[in-house]
Parts: sequence; structure tokens; C-alpha cells
Amino acid sequence: MKTKLLKLALAFFILNAESLLAQFSPEDTVLVDIQKINPRIIVEIKYATEDNFTGKKLYDVPKCFLRKFVALKLDSVQRELEKVGLGLKVWDCYRPLSVQKILWSIVPDERYVANPAKGSRHNRGCAVDLTLVDSLGNELPMPTKYDDFTEKAHRDYYNLPDTVIKNRKILEDVMKKYGFIPLPTEWWHFDAQGWENFSILDIPLKELNKK
Repeated sequence: MKTKLLKLALAFFILNAESLLAQFSPEDTVLVDIQKINPRIIVEIKYATEDNFTGKKLYDVPKCFLRKFVALKLDSVQRELEKVGLGLKVWDCYRPLSVQKILWSIVPDERYVANPAKGSRHNRGCAVDLTLVDSLGNELPMPTKYDDFTEKAHRDYYNLPDTVIKNRKILEDVMKKYGFIPLPTEWWHFDAQGWENFSILDIPLKELNKK
């Protein structure tokens, strides 16, 4: 009986995965530069500088690449925020698996860094780290700086000024509206629905930048 149930569950999983993938054309799943989709989204890729928790430059180009269907969702978020004088600044998007291994070697804690043996949503081009900015591009107050590995970065942490809680909620609400899933331990991290259906990649950003 158990074997039969397991087979039925596996069949359902396969059918469900195929159904999700069928929603996307091959063009929807290629990696694209977010600024070619919406140049008003500010790009400040932390791992292309030494201004990150490793203190090292890990990317060879400061670009945000995402699966096209994810980039289009982010474009919708930006357009909605602009109606109230706000916008987005992205800190990280697609991340090569080789970089994931470096991050894991420094912080082997799955609350904050995905185990490269499983692969990150970033490695699939289906995750983005970002924050809110005003109409002049100034960052709005948020709970912590980027890549703060403390409970203050958790979404259920409320010992914060009211303005900060409000800003965090604005970002979370608009991202969820357009199909992004918030990570509980990082207020800045969001995954696109259906990320698990895409393969882990290890393409250097400089190679993507040539296309």
C-alpha cells in the first residue's frame, strides 16, 4: 500500500512540475539583464565589489541577470512602486554555483546561505536581493544592512522603529503581489514562484554579459 501511495505521489509531483514548466516558453527562461527590461531599477551588485560580508570581489561584472519571467515580474513591481514615488535597488540576482561554494565556506548556515550541494535559488536565476528607494534613489530605512546574519534581519523581528516596519511591509507586500516568496530570515531576499523547476547554473557573469 505504501509503495502504491509513493508511486502516486511521485506521479503527481512529475505532472505538477511539467504543468508549471509548460507555463513558460523557452524565451521566458533565458537569463536577461534586468536593466534591459527596466533601466529604472537601480543595480548595485554587492558581490561585484569588496563591500560585502566576504570583503572580496566575487563577480567580474556588476550586472543583475534573472530568468526572463522573473525579470518581467520585477518590472511590474517597479512600475507599481513608481506610482507612489518609490522604486527598487537590487543587490544580487543570478549567482554562479562557484560563488555559492565560496559563500558557504564562510557561512555554512542554511538560514542565510544555501548549501551548494542543493543549490541556491540565486543559482537558478530565480531569486533577487533588493531594497526600496525613494524617487531620488535614496535607500529607505530597513531593519539591517544587506547580509546581516542576525535575528534583526528576520521578518518576524519587530523591535524596530515603526517606519522601518512599514517599509519592510511595503516591500514584502508588493513583491508577494507579483509572485515572489519572501525568505523568513532575510528581509531583502525573495524567490520567484516555480524556482524549483529550474536547473542550477554556473555560468560566469562575464560570459552572460557578452550576449
